[in-house]
Amino acid sequence: MGDKVDKDKFYAELEQKLESYHKFPSTYLFKFIVPNNLQSLAEVEALFGEKAVVTTRESKTGKYISITAKEIVLQSREVITVYKKAEIIEGLISL
Repeated sequence: MGDKVDKDKFYAELEQKLESYHKFPSTYLFKFIVPNNLQSLAEVEALFGEKAVVTTRESKTGKYISITAKEIVLQSREVITVYKKAEIIEGLISL
């Protein structure tokens, strides 16, 4: 139960920060790191719409892939939604 409360608090604070630092609509930069496998890459790419610009880069050891996505979002809630959906991807690190 405390875990859900902590996440809710985290996302509420993130939303406040987004509203303070960004003027929406705007292009938002998402960055993630996932294990280097097609499943993880596909799951992250599925978080974004067709018009998002997604770039990837493999780590030096080849164990991980960094994924950068630029997408136009209309409001801070859209950013929060992407991060919430990303939580279920195994091994994902949000930056």
